[in-house]
Amino acid sequence: MFPTGLSSPNPPPPPTQEARPAATDVKTDSGNITSSKKRKINGSEREDTSDTISSSPPKTLNSSSSSSSSSCSPTPLHIQKKLRFEDSVDFIGLDVKMAEEAAAAAAAASCSNNKSKAMFLPGGVGHHANGLTKTAGSTTFSNSKPGAAKKLVIKNFREKPKLPENYTQETWQKLKEAVEAIQNSTSIKYNLEELYQAVENLCFHKISAKLYKQLRAVCEDHIKAQIDQFREYPFTVSVLFLKKIDKCWQDHCRQMIMIRSIFLFLDRTYVLQNSMLPSIWDMGLELFRFYIISDLKVQSKTIDGILLLIERERNGEAIDRSLLRSLLSMLSDLQIYQESFEQRFLEETNRLYAAEGQRLMQEREVPEYLHHVNKRLEEEADRVITYLDQSTQKSLIASVEKQLLGEHLTATLQKGLTNLLDENRIQDLSLLYQLFSRVRGGVQVLLQHWIEYIKAFGSTIVINPEKDKTMVQELLDFKDKVDLIIDVCFMKNEKFVNAMKEAFETFINKRPNKPAELIAKHVDSKLRAGNKEATDEELEKMLDKIMIIFRFIYECGAAFTSKLEGMFKDMELSKDIMVQFKQYMQCQNIPGNIELTVNILTMGYWPTYVPMEVHLPPEMVRLQEIFKTFYLGKHSGRKLQWQSTLGHCVLKAEFKEGKKELQVSLFQTLVLLMFNEGEEFTLEEIKVATGIEDSELRRTLQSLACGKARVLTKIPKSKDVEDGDKFSCNDDFKHKLFRIKINQIQMKETVEEQASTTERVFQDRQYQIDAAIVRIMKMRKTLTHNLLMSEVYSQLKFPVKPADLKKRIESLIDRDYMERDKENSNQYNYVA
Repeated sequence: MFPTGLSSPNPPPPPTQEARPAATDVKTDSGNITSSKKRKINGSEREDTSDTISSSPPKTLNSSSSSSSSSCSPTPLHIQKKLRFEDSVDFIGLDVKMAEEAAAAAAAASCSNNKSKAMFLPGGVGHHANGLTKTAGSTTFSNSKPGAAKKLVIKNFREKPKLPENYTQETWQKLKEAVEAIQNSTSIKYNLEELYQAVENLCFHKISAKLYKQLRAVCEDHIKAQIDQFREYPFTVSVLFLKKIDKCWQDHCRQMIMIRSIFLFLDRTYVLQNSMLPSIWDMGLELFRFYIISDLKVQSKTIDGILLLIERERNGEAIDRSLLRSLLSMLSDLQIYQESFEQRFLEETNRLYAAEGQRLMQEREVPEYLHHVNKRLEEEADRVITYLDQSTQKSLIASVEKQLLGEHLTATLQKGLTNLLDENRIQDLSLLYQLFSRVRGGVQVLLQHWIEYIKAFGSTIVINPEKDKTMVQELLDFKDKVDLIIDVCFMKNEKFVNAMKEAFETFINKRPNKPAELIAKHVDSKLRAGNKEATDEELEKMLDKIMIIFRFIYECGAAFTSKLEGMFKDMELSKDIMVQFKQYMQCQNIPGNIELTVNILTMGYWPTYVPMEVHLPPEMVRLQEIFKTFYLGKHSGRKLQWQSTLGHCVLKAEFKEGKKELQVSLFQTLVLLMFNEGEEFTLEEIKVATGIEDSELRRTLQSLACGKARVLTKIPKSKDVEDGDKFSCNDDFKHKLFRIKINQIQMKETVEEQASTTERVFQDRQYQIDAAIVRIMKMRKTLTHNLLMSEVYSQLKFPVKPADLKKRIESLIDRDYMERDKENSNQYNYVA
């Protein structure tokens, strides 16, 4: 079917309409037949006569009907159809009655047409609305039984249809007018469906190549005419120029979409079959690229304008981002984005950020600079999302990272890493790690500075003798700090964990002996205090941390570690024993208001404590005997020795202000309990009553009467306790806490005690020294004294004095592990 208003040739009907059973020949095995039936239409009866079509000359068919509402004249009607299908098509379930009824309807329509306009075409040609002809082919239905399968045979045209004179020229003129109307944004005179059908008709009659060339010429002329407006445009107004280019591009795209919709049949048949030809859309892009954007002045001005807008935005100005998005999309569609824009854009980016990085590194502090870099990276990522092509992202981000980070890695760390770590700037350190992770080699540079920082800071803790009192606690705090930074800031990177361990080992062994000695004393003091200073869980966590620090020390050999582990084991066993003791007390139904807790310490694991006999109250003595009976009943053959210096108590006291609980040592307890029996006592009286050694008693009274929590009053008032001083209970004692811990004043370590501690450390090391000497001699068999000393030093991870090493060699000679050479006293031989 063709739209009215435009003459059309007879194109091949759509495939679904090409086989029309209503106009087909009906054949039987015996030859050609003519069938007729009686039908009722609108209450009147009419005899329909089917057309008989054969290869013989056309026969005349007469229609006889007396009561038909629309009758055909007896004029002979020759119906001859030509169909285009070569292959036969099977129609299943199509019976003869359907074919007869369809043929009758076609005959009636033909009669009606003849009434309105009589036209006879030579050679059996029938009238058609478009002025062209169709020659009847031959169609056969086999087996005339209703409901049986029928076979439709469709043959080719016998003759090629011919176009009317001037049809091609007239049709093209109308198509050209439509294209120009689209290009000029005026109304189109013709219906778009009509124009589409006209293109289809021309393509069917092999005029596709000419039609494509004509269309290209019209588009080319139009685009050529556009270039002058840009060449003559004042080049100083860049934004207006960009908007004009963008409008031209948008108009071009809109026009080509409409033009392609009209010439769609041409695009999908002829152009598609010719791989060398661009599609209508691509043709439009080629013309726009060649005549508009490839013009040197236009392209240069366009790219300059785009780069200027991006520079303004980077400087904080608001710009028209939709304009940029449209223009860059245009360059991408025209396939000149990389060569015309991207290369220059990346060069400008490098230049901008190289200068910015140099300037800001001088002007800003490291945290501020890092936040600026992060902001720049986010801005550039947003540009890629908003208006840049996705292909630019990798190169763009790499450029920013290189100029703002990669060129300043060492300078950034030297300028600000120490401050960030000292001040524990967790967020800034996290950002630093994230940014450095983006740059090749950034994490490695950060790792090296991390190691240097730990070594430097740790050395200040270990080397300085003035910090001996706080060394262990500072080491624990420092370890907690670096652990937190690794976990939170450095994403638990294993390289930073290992680097931290190596750095700790380096600085903590710079000062021989002292760290190990102070750690041992620290553990001792914490275990002495027990749960007075912390809960069991807190104490256990603290001891775990100390063990980690302890392992960093080279001289702490297996024997030393074994002792420390033995200490922990004692504390765990003591807890179990006390659970059993409480159950024992309940079963024995022993009265009393004192709760006893005992820690059983194995002598070999703990430092040597000098036992001190003191006068305990009868209630305490009785509880000690009960526990001794309980313990020895479970562990026969063992010996218990009470260490009064390690004891501590909680006393309930009542002052004018109210009730308080005092957490004190056993010696402080014995002194305070005396004031339940009297109001005032002299130093000598307290010494006789308690049995506490003189120097220990003086320090005890000093802590109770001269410290921060003065529960006793001393006469005369002074900082030290002297002979003849008198002490009384301070009823006016006040304190904001309910439970008050009164610390015992510690006695300063004497030179003898330090020497004793050092000797014990050496005793623990000597086994390692002996093992190293024997191992070397067993492998070498014979060695001179100097070579042996050198190899031993290389194997040991702790410092040893030459004199001590010589003693160990002599000891091994005495025990027959090795011997002096008989001829050379400076040489040793291994004894198997």
